[in-house]
Amino acid sequence: MILKGLGAAALTALSLFATNPICWAGERLAGVVELFTSQGCKSSPAADANLTELSKRGDVRALGYHVGYWDYPGWRDTLANPDSAARQDDYRKAFETRSVYTPQAVVNGRVHVNGSKRGEIEGSLSSLGNTGQGLVVDVDVRKRGDSIVIETGAGSVGQKAHVTVVYYDLPHSVNITAGENVGKHVRYVNPVTGVQAAGMWHGKAAVFELPASEMLRRGPGGFAVLLQSVRPDGTPGPILGAANFPQGGV
Repeated sequence: MILKGLGAAALTALSLFATNPICWAGERLAGVVELFTSQGCKSSPAADANLTELSKRGDVRALGYHVGYWDYPGWRDTLANPDSAARQDDYRKAFETRSVYTPQAVVNGRVHVNGSKRGEIEGSLSSLGNTGQGLVVDVDVRKRGDSIVIETGAGSVGQKAHVTVVYYDLPHSVNITAGENVGKHVRYVNPVTGVQAAGMWHGKAAVFELPASEMLRRGPGGFAVLLQSVRPDGTPGPILGAANFPQGGV
């Protein structure tokens, strides 16, 4: 959702700037789970419930990307957007899979599993963390004056990554009245509203500055900052670090 002007929601957010001048990301996150889901897919509600539980952990950044290619059975996903579909297709190319599917959970940008299988998601987070494939670079985000400041730690010599901002909305509860999930009431957490490239990281400690007004424009839910490497063909690679600017923080 994009705000067209400084209405009531914008004024509320501006008041939050005054009362919360600085927001720290806190301790390093254990991992990032990106769920590609659809309100029109009968297998997705179990995955959406898994994402809700993962979001409660605190050390995992759980993001819900809604896609619209399951709209044809009779229900149009109310949270789908082009950025989510494009990101999933980029992962399809990166993982060299023939097609996209839901529910797909991508863990740390490194592996993908069936999002309805909680054990596989948890197992991937654990195994990646135990083998040095977790989030190994510090990332922090805060508000300073009229700016959002993103700080990254140092990595290995020659490393490169994109600084990517993923915007998400507040939780939505949806009554589905048609399609494969007709009659179901589903709660969706951290539904992604947009994805923005914010800069390039070259392996050294760095600071990136963005206008707070831009963050406000993208919606009330908050945003995650992903430090994600890029493969030679331009598709997304492993996520090296991440931070979260909490809901209501802007």
